[in-house]
Amino acid sequence: MTMVATKNTVPPADPTAPAGQGVGPLLRAWRERRRVSQLELALRADSSARHISFIETGRSRPSEEMVLRLAEHLEVPVRERNALLLAAGYAPRYPETSLDDPALGALREGLERLIQGYEPYPALVVDALYNVVTANRGIMMLLEGVPEHLLAPPLNAIRLTLHPEGMAPRIRNLPEWRGHLLAQMERDIALHRFPALRELYEEVAAYPVPDRGDGQEAAGEVPYFALPLRIEHQGQVLSFVSSISTFNTPMDVTVSELAIETFLPADPATVKYCHALMP
Repeated sequence: MTMVATKNTVPPADPTAPAGQGVGPLLRAWRERRRVSQLELALRADSSARHISFIETGRSRPSEEMVLRLAEHLEVPVRERNALLLAAGYAPRYPETSLDDPALGALREGLERLIQGYEPYPALVVDALYNVVTANRGIMMLLEGVPEHLLAPPLNAIRLTLHPEGMAPRIRNLPEWRGHLLAQMERDIALHRFPALRELYEEVAAYPVPDRGDGQEAAGEVPYFALPLRIEHQGQVLSFVSSISTFNTPMDVTVSELAIETFLPADPATVKYCHALMP
């Protein structure tokens, strides 16, 4: 059984410079965010520091090709590349297709097959706001017991994990896992600058965290090759490490913001339990 979002719920990002200032301040903001000098960027883009300076100050209007080349070397997200092109006076290059659009039918089917093939272990697909696009039965297993009001669409993976009525009470290493998720969100906020993502961060960061006196385990009691998610299910403590994958060279805004997260069993007991639960 899977869950599929009915529409793209990602809002536009905040601009990095006031509207009407052109592409120069936007490019400068991205360069400074990446901590790249004008000379270094010029060398990467086969240009000159003088030309980069002229673009940033508005003395020179970059070509469409130059805007895309600079965006590539600055690792600007696809959504923001459209914003740069618009600021430079060009049409957006990358479409933003709804997940319900027939054009993405093959993609949806491929994602479904991918995460179903990962069973009995948990796997899901989320958008840039961590809303669940689709999930497999392994995820549904972890969500057992979560109240209905948290399962109303759009399902949000971060909220479901950290909410005191969600999975949080069953996570044995909640402080460590919470810190990992909040740090990941901080990186995404710096990259995407969605106001809704900042609001979500402020919401989940304010959730109470149980102290060590309620049976929580300390990190490091068992050696792992990566920080595990240690979560109880029907009295059994399961251990998973997560991996996140994105699409290589996406040409659509929606596709560029999808992430596939898979949970790999971190010990033999978890492998045995998952296979026994979902043969």
